[in-house]
Amino acid sequence: MEINLVSDTVTKPTPEMLEFMFKADVGDDVYKQDPTVNTLQRMVANIFGMEDALFFPSGTMANQAAIKLHTQPGEQLIADKYAHVFNYEGGGVSFNSGVSCSLLDGDRGMINARQVESAINPPDFYHAPLTSLVCVENTTNKGGGACYDIAELQKIRQVCDNHNLKFHLDGARIWNALVAKRENPRLYGETFHTISVCLSKGLGAPIGSLLISDKETIEKALRVRKILGGGMRQVGYMAAAGIYALQHHVGRLAEDHRRAKELAYILSQKSWVHKVEAVETNILIFTISPRISEAGFLDKLRQKNIQISSMGQGKLRIVTHLDYREVMHSYVVETLQKLEL
Repeated sequence: MEINLVSDTVTKPTPEMLEFMFKADVGDDVYKQDPTVNTLQRMVANIFGMEDALFFPSGTMANQAAIKLHTQPGEQLIADKYAHVFNYEGGGVSFNSGVSCSLLDGDRGMINARQVESAINPPDFYHAPLTSLVCVENTTNKGGGACYDIAELQKIRQVCDNHNLKFHLDGARIWNALVAKRENPRLYGETFHTISVCLSKGLGAPIGSLLISDKETIEKALRVRKILGGGMRQVGYMAAAGIYALQHHVGRLAEDHRRAKELAYILSQKSWVHKVEAVETNILIFTISPRISEAGFLDKLRQKNIQISSMGQGKLRIVTHLDYREVMHSYVVETLQKLEL
């Protein structure tokens, strides 16, 4: 029994999802003639109370399109130092949009309105790049699955409005945040100019993200997606996986959160663990004692058929997900309880 806890992107479609995909009614999406894609786009836009949505092959492309839509070359966006758009999108911010990043030292990947306000460059000071966009990530990946408080996000939106800035949400794991915080997604639709949401992480679809906004912005996003090479044909088969996931896999995210918290508790009791960061959703980040070899520890787990990931600088990550079943969880719990280093 191989147990892969490297990421929630390692999941495979369930038999029921595959059956739903095979029965999808498809067309040519480049001509906007794929009925299943059109249904998914309307469905997701409606969930967040926004006007329209556009299907992308990846969350990275959806984020990059949003940044391109909201900025001009030479301008600057504000984000946390852990932000996915800065750390894990291949330098696309600079390559695709010619934009620099003002990185803030937030709390577990989360920034606040006061920090944003202080980071905005005076628009008449032409020696500094013009600030035009604020990007936040919810939940935070590198911050250990932390969830923003919606009230703080609303405060940041007010700062953006006061300074004529756009506000983008990298919502790769927004579904986890919505379940954990029991929030109404329409509050997010009211707070952000654009939102990207992913279907291939906690929800278990094989690929796919959507960018959500007003109709005019999404019409412009269609052209940006084409330029980035994201035009797709009979992609309704993949959109069907997203529809199935939204209908069947959102509520069960609470199981992933419970399991991650249980693992965090066990690790916090072990003498060979230096620190366990707070767990709110399905991501668990911890640090082992400096006297323990990280490579040796990872190898010990691999010998037990358990895979986790290293984030560098001594941090290790466990991510629970759809394919991490209760029988696997019981085995990992028992393994960690007995493990002595």
